[in-house]
Amino acid sequence: MQVAVIGGTRGLGNWIANFLKNKGCQVTITGRNTLLGEAIATKMGVYYTSSNTQAASSAQVVIVAVPIEFTPQTIKEVAPYLQEGALLVDVTSVKELPAQIMQETVPAGVEVLPTHPMFGPRIRSLEGQVIVLTPQNRGNWYPRVVEFLKSEQARILETTPEFHDRMMSIVQGLTHFAYIAIASTIEKMEVDIKESRKFSSPVYSLMLDMIARIVAQNPYLYYSIQTQNRYIPEVHETFLETFTHLKSMIDEENQEGFVKAMSSAAKHLDDLEAALGRSDKAISALNAEVTHLKESMGQEVGLRHMYSQKIHIGILEELNPDFVRLKEKNKITRLKLSNVEVLSAEEIRQWKIDNIPLKTFDVSVTFPENSKPDLIAQNIEKIEGVVQAKVIDVYQGQQIPEGWISITLTYQVVDSGLRTEVESILTTFGGKIR
Repeated sequence: MQVAVIGGTRGLGNWIANFLKNKGCQVTITGRNTLLGEAIATKMGVYYTSSNTQAASSAQVVIVAVPIEFTPQTIKEVAPYLQEGALLVDVTSVKELPAQIMQETVPAGVEVLPTHPMFGPRIRSLEGQVIVLTPQNRGNWYPRVVEFLKSEQARILETTPEFHDRMMSIVQGLTHFAYIAIASTIEKMEVDIKESRKFSSPVYSLMLDMIARIVAQNPYLYYSIQTQNRYIPEVHETFLETFTHLKSMIDEENQEGFVKAMSSAAKHLDDLEAALGRSDKAISALNAEVTHLKESMGQEVGLRHMYSQKIHIGILEELNPDFVRLKEKNKITRLKLSNVEVLSAEEIRQWKIDNIPLKTFDVSVTFPENSKPDLIAQNIEKIEGVVQAKVIDVYQGQQIPEGWISITLTYQVVDSGLRTEVESILTTFGGKIR
């Protein structure tokens, strides 16, 4: 399938282009900076053109992934060039205006699907991610898109562009505005964040991390979200009125009014028990990996850097609130604790299989003749670090004691040192190494 990602050199557009390329699509990306675009395309293994219309004219699927304020004019630019039977998609945070312009500008026979992926470019898969679809005309493409997203285990939400934008005025408009305001207040108060964390409750730590996650993003994108959704001004006004009203209760020492307002808001949030449970899990997750690392001092651990995605596997030598230190072969690696994820034993095993040349060994062992060779091989394969084990010969005759059989196994391991462990297990099973 030929796919054009308009604005595929950066951000979410680049993630989409890379994702679809890995799914077997022939991808073309566009971007204003030719030198940068060509370099990115070469690294990704996709095509690049500086011409949006050229990319659109030869693609079966055209995905517009430019900043929100440029989306309307970009749709108008590329829409007339789409071939009959093609699909036009946009992935911005606002849906009403893009949906309207798509409908007005695409040629007959072209389907449109205004879409909003509810995630950023740092995710590794679509599994569990919410994708909002606001279909305008359901033709041949819509069921194909839905089927593809379901196969990737994404969570699909279908709605209208209008309802989407109303919801986003709260989900993004209100929350982003409040978080940015809190971050700016902390700055104006000249609060030392590191010092404040020493006094922090779990809720404060979690909230601070969420605020930091928002303000660390592209500020131009977040300004566009605040200005391009026509429902957000009303949200801003309501927020400021509510803030002023609550502050007046504090200033006037109106305890009854404040308690009533807070209690009413809590009831409106609905299902507080579930909300408390989810937040408890989030708070616990903050400490779970640190606890695991504390218990793994002096042992092998695997860490994935959240931004570079590079895997580090080595002996954990040091752990403090800010950094971890690993001994990887002949070098020491120091990583910021907040930037890494702890790999599971299975993830470490798979990484070794994919990246370290496997060692193959054969071993012949005598067992009582009623032994089951395939069952022995299956148990060897369960040893951590053993990739594969299978029976290649079963012999009974000269040189083998009566009532015994000789079983020859071949097995592959990620570390040659596992040979001793495998042979020890075989003797534990009652075998005698020949």
